[in-house]
Amino acid sequence: MSKNSYLITGGTGSFGNAFVENLIKSKKNISKLVIFSRDELKQSIMSAKYPHSKYPYIRFYIGDIRDYERILTASEGIENIVHAAALKQVPSTEYNPFEAIQTNIIGSQNVIKAALANNVKKVVALSTDKACAPINLYGATKLCSDKLFISANNIKGKRSIKFSVVRYGNVFGSRGSVFPLFKSLINEKSFPITEKNMTRFNISLEEGVSLVFWALQNSYGGEILVPKLKSFKIIDLAKAMSPKKKIELIGIRPGEKIHEQMISKSDSYNTIEMKNSYAILGTNSKLIKKYYFKKFKAKKVKEGFEYSSNLNSDFLKINQLKKIIQNYEKKL
Repeated sequence: MSKNSYLITGGTGSFGNAFVENLIKSKKNISKLVIFSRDELKQSIMSAKYPHSKYPYIRFYIGDIRDYERILTASEGIENIVHAAALKQVPSTEYNPFEAIQTNIIGSQNVIKAALANNVKKVVALSTDKACAPINLYGATKLCSDKLFISANNIKGKRSIKFSVVRYGNVFGSRGSVFPLFKSLINEKSFPITEKNMTRFNISLEEGVSLVFWALQNSYGGEILVPKLKSFKIIDLAKAMSPKKKIELIGIRPGEKIHEQMISKSDSYNTIEMKNSYAILGTNSKLIKKYYFKKFKAKKVKEGFEYSSNLNSDFLKINQLKKIIQNYEKKL
């Protein structure tokens, strides 16, 4: 195994690009970095950004996590895996359910099997708020994926491998989030909003990457890490972008939630709280709890606690949303 070696699945996506950029900036002794994805065009674009002459430790692997042999080969000699590959568009996964199952569930199991076979040390899988009390197929497949990664700690035998999950909502400005939609309609007469009371958590790509780095360094294995975030009202985002624009209420769509939820009341019985995050504990909860209580001064949440975007005590105001939009657009 190569020390300080990494494999990222879905490595050419928005998260993958941000993760690679931050990894290269923060780690000076990377021995190997495998960027794994099935998108040939994105691989070509990204490889031009990171030429072999300057980054000899980077390898670009075209492959699909549905193909066990390919992910097995890609993870040879790897110390850390970050699993970001997924089918995540709610409408398309509703229309093509078994495709989502093959990628998000069977593909995840392939990553687990490959990690075990190659004695990887740490695996961090990305999840979504939609995996909490899911009402659409995407959320259901990601819940299954979360369960697979958490339970993988039970079958590792004498290996020192640790499997953990990080869960957060739509990244601001990412595909599927509301900001690009409103941006595309900025010259239209109105913004379509499904429900006037709809709320969402706010997380930037950088915050998502930071959480994964924290998990790689600190997670015990067997937990789902959930960051503490601010919330905002969709209608306030619309007002921040175009104060005078008419709001058209179009009704909630199939598979859509009015509020994002990341920890359910049922989860509360096995959830602990730290300064900047929560952790939903898996089957080995006593040992995980002891680790977090001692190292991070964690405490149990109250029974019946629910972490939902509408129940959050910290909401972004319209002027704060304007600043977030300005900062986001500066980076484009």
